[in-house]
Amino acid sequence: MATAAPQGVPVPLLDPAAVERWRTSSGAVVDLLTQARELGGVSAVRLGPRPTVLVTDPDAVRHVLALHPDRYVKRSHRGRVLVGDGVLSATGEPWKRQRRLLQAQFTGAGIRRYEQRIAAAARRTADRWAVAARTGTPTDVREDMRFFALDTIWRSLTGHPLDETTNRELAAVEAVGAALPTTPSASTDLDALRATVAADLARIDAVAEHAIAAARRGEAGPEGPGLLRVLVDAGETRPEYTDQLIRDELVTLLTAGHETTATTLAWLYLLLDRHPEARRWALDQGPADSPERDNALRALASETLRLYPSAWLLPRHATEDDTLAGYRVEAGTDIFVCPYLTHRDPALWPDPECFDPSRFAAAEEDRRAVPHGAYFPFGLGARACLGAQFAMREMVELLKHLLPAFVPAFRATPTSTVFGITVRPDGPMPATITAP
Repeated sequence: MATAAPQGVPVPLLDPAAVERWRTSSGAVVDLLTQARELGGVSAVRLGPRPTVLVTDPDAVRHVLALHPDRYVKRSHRGRVLVGDGVLSATGEPWKRQRRLLQAQFTGAGIRRYEQRIAAAARRTADRWAVAARTGTPTDVREDMRFFALDTIWRSLTGHPLDETTNRELAAVEAVGAALPTTPSASTDLDALRATVAADLARIDAVAEHAIAAARRGEAGPEGPGLLRVLVDAGETRPEYTDQLIRDELVTLLTAGHETTATTLAWLYLLLDRHPEARRWALDQGPADSPERDNALRALASETLRLYPSAWLLPRHATEDDTLAGYRVEAGTDIFVCPYLTHRDPALWPDPECFDPSRFAAAEEDRRAVPHGAYFPFGLGARACLGAQFAMREMVELLKHLLPAFVPAFRATPTSTVFGITVRPDGPMPATITAP
């Protein structure tokens, strides 16, 4: 018996002439998607042999990510060359097992195990800035944010503060990330990509191998055993946790656990440089360590994530025919859910291009007026980022130490934005650290 056609009307398709103009201009993918977004919250653009559907409408976002994750699945993660079969790229039953193992580590109670490590990493960064301020030594704020975030996750994984050798070797993570495609593509030559980043992958693998061997020997760091111990213990009782999978999970946690946080903090300091009144606003919201101050610091991070979400594009693949917001979606269609464009929709966010952290400090009834699915910097639904609470906790802790005591005076700031797997400033952020 023939399968019934999916219900609904065709998804509006961006004019092919606009796509051709974009191709010849060498523009970023976000430029093309921004044009498609003008057709509505569900639109389509032909990037390959068949249209790709762009989803920015909050109800449609919820439909794809939260309500029907079985119909819209991850197919082939762009970062698989780096993270292998870790929880970020795994699918189906393996993903469910891996997520269950790690879930407890990232609940509110689980994160409390790592609070002292987060605080130690924040104090270390504050001490580095205090020296820079006292001596007038220039620093790179973007690199400082990367060091802090990597120090935090390294302590949480191993119980050791980040040492300079490990920091230098794990710079290869960013190098591999920069080589990955912006969007999933069947035309990507994975063998050629692996060859391109082989030396960087070897550096990352050597760090992972050393850390795993130390954990297996029971060599806990000065801060006690870390999350890596959970993975190693799983390898002793669960046959699926092979040496390769433990490596993949470790590299996944290292990558996802520092790169997005570091990038968000870099954007935050660029935004504060452009909007110094936001710093004053946050520091006026109650004394240090008060709930009001913490909420204001969280609002700074939340507004930064609205403008520059950690994962700006969430690719999915339709496994069956469906009707999405009244539009016909056929099995086999690629879907791009785009937090970056949803977060900048003027129908959802007044003055959306403006950096205004007070919108996240509004009364609860005002925050409820924002539709569910209008703000999702860490994703939504079953595959939302495991480390969202952890990331917010470490950003607030760092701001507690840095915001009252230091102001970076930038010597230069990046003039463009890179839309890769993350959305990041394109270039260094040299600054002199001053006292306010």
